[in-house]
This record gives sequence, structure tokens and C-alpha cells, in this order.
Amino acid sequence: MPHAKTSYVCLPCRASYKQPYLGAYDRLCPRCARSMIHVGSAFAPPPRRDTAGWRVLSVLLHAGVRFHKSCCGGPGYRPRTLHEVRERLAYARTTGEPIHQALVRRDLP
Repeated sequence: MPHAKTSYVCLPCRASYKQPYLGAYDRLCPRCARSMIHVGSAFAPPPRRDTAGWRVLSVLLHAGVRFHKSCCGGPGYRPRTLHEVRERLAYARTTGEPIHQALVRRDLP
């Protein structure tokens, strides 16, 4: 039985690679040999030239947000713009909600 494909990201290279998931071990970027981040199978990378998109992705990944499929098919809401990220980070600061939870909140009160 073939292994399911999942995505790994190298933030410094702005590169994403679909590879079989063979367990939790370090994957190295074929471009720079740094460790890649396992982001999940429901991930779609921003274009390499989209600097703002990669900044948003960096904030999400450093906060522990990943892109795994849920029971409904997709990973759920993820902010796509720096404005959406800033709104959710401000919400987390004022309410005390953990950052990783605030970042995936579709609507803010």
C-alpha cells in the first residue's frame, strides 16, 4: 500500500515539497539542506514571489498552526493576509486566547 503524500516547507527557500509521510523524522531541504517543517496534506503554498504570503505562513507555522485535513476535507480557516494575522494577534493579546487558536479563528467578535 503506498504512503499518503504530505507537504513539507522550507521557509528560507520559500519552497514546498509533497513527499510520502513515513513517520516523524527530519526532512532536509534539497536546496539548502536545512530542516523542513511538516505542514500537512491540505497545504497549498503561496507563490515563491509572494513575500507577504510567506510572512503569513511563517507566523502560522511558528505558532504551531498546520494544514491537516479535517473531517470536512480541509484544514479549516487560515488567515491569508498580514492584516488578518495582525487582527488575530491583537485579539490574542487583548483576550489572552492562545495565539495558535486566535490565528485559526474565522470571525473575531
